[in-house]
Amino acid sequence: MGRGTNLPAVGGYNQTVILDLIRRSADGASRVELAEQTGLSAQTISNISRRLLDSGMVREAGKSIVGPGKPRTILQLSPEGRYAVGVHLDPSVITFVLLNLEGQIVAHSRSRTPSDVRPADVVNSMASAISALVRTSGVPRERIIGVGIASPGPIDRERGVVLDAPLLEGWKRVLLRDALLEATGLPVLLEKDVTAAAVAELWTTARTDRDNFVFFYYGTGFGAGIALRHEVVRGRSGNAGETGHILTHTSPGREAAVCSCGRRGCVGAAIMPAHLVREAIRLGVLAAPDGPLDAGALDELFSLLTRRAEVDGAAREILRDAARASADALVTVLNLLDVDTVVFGGPFWSRVSDIFLAEIPRLLARHPALLRVHPVSIVESSIGEDVAAVGAACLVLDNALSPRPSALLIST
Repeated sequence: MGRGTNLPAVGGYNQTVILDLIRRSADGASRVELAEQTGLSAQTISNISRRLLDSGMVREAGKSIVGPGKPRTILQLSPEGRYAVGVHLDPSVITFVLLNLEGQIVAHSRSRTPSDVRPADVVNSMASAISALVRTSGVPRERIIGVGIASPGPIDRERGVVLDAPLLEGWKRVLLRDALLEATGLPVLLEKDVTAAAVAELWTTARTDRDNFVFFYYGTGFGAGIALRHEVVRGRSGNAGETGHILTHTSPGREAAVCSCGRRGCVGAAIMPAHLVREAIRLGVLAAPDGPLDAGALDELFSLLTRRAEVDGAAREILRDAARASADALVTVLNLLDVDTVVFGGPFWSRVSDIFLAEIPRLLARHPALLRVHPVSIVESSIGEDVAAVGAACLVLDNALSPRPSALLIST
């Protein structure tokens, strides 16, 4: 819990301390309780509370009687006080969400990611979709505090640049943050998609047993979001979680996919939906499409493969092989980070969840290389396939609502 300071120069920091405490209190908090928890003076608490009430970010929610004396007025976060937009740029689909201050989705839209289109055109399309999302939601534009973008990596988080997204044709050193800021007029933050998924998991759950976890992100590509001690791990450049190049074994009779790095056996290439569909076509489980295997065809064929796995042993074995490769990679990640929870999710996760959840816990339980110092929980994210977009919006909310001691530093 953050502690405040009574120096008037740091009112902005104190305000985020108060907001954070109110947000984390399930039933709200009184001014007396806020003063006790922060060490701030009653006058400072009163001034900040008044500003937050006037801005519409908090509301008074009844009275609480605690012992003798006057009843205490309870302050709660006002969900409709501010909103944030989240955008997930996936090679297959672009997802847009609008979240209120409590992290609840109030509007949602999705469109197919165009292929062979200049990044500038995609940015303009994003800006139009964001305007439409806000307009149809009925939310006043002045209450939108910003836009978060979840993008495939690698990225330059500080400069807001998508460096070289391997599954997005032509996306090299794209100044995505600044381009979308110019197109929308809203503040923009850029985050790696797997990290955004971990941010969403932390922001939308109050579970204390979700402090140290790996988010197994399964979309058009694969990666891992990492949280240690309830803090997201980003690394020096914001690109932590690039686990797709962990080498795994290939089952007899299977063809190891060639990874973008030029090697065979990388887990990311082995389990990505495009490879599984190609393997199914090679083995005769699926018929080859009439046209190119673009994003639309891939989505349809992957859904067909996962449905066929319910009744077809050959289709099921392709997915079981992917689960085995995933378990091998997870052993490396779990030993490296010493976390106690694996959270599964992402745009393509729901289609493989039954087979993966049947296979992976069993494989981990008997894997000879896994350290067994503590139990490891295998769980699914409750957020659904929009987890990265939700995380991108949560990033904006977190930036506005969470106290940051670095804000106290004096710049010259």
